Amino acid sequence: MKTEPPTPTVPRLALRPKDAALSLGLSPRKLWELTASKQIPCIRLGKAVLYSVAALETWLAEQADAQGQGVRR
Repeated sequence: MKTEPPTPTVPRLALRPKDAALSLGLSPRKLWELTASKQIPCIRLGKAVLYSVAALETWLAEQADAQGQGVRR
């Protein structure tokens, strides 16, 4: 019996709104509020809205720093 080799996973560069909200621990509604008020970085491609993983990581770190909750090492 042959087993298939594992399929390599490709890292995601951007997330759809549902996945971005889940990753940030926000409700989709809150994410849309932040998006509509341009408080969170997003990319618009036609009707599609994407959230860059790198931009979200930077944004989240900036939010934590602004509140004095930066990551301590």
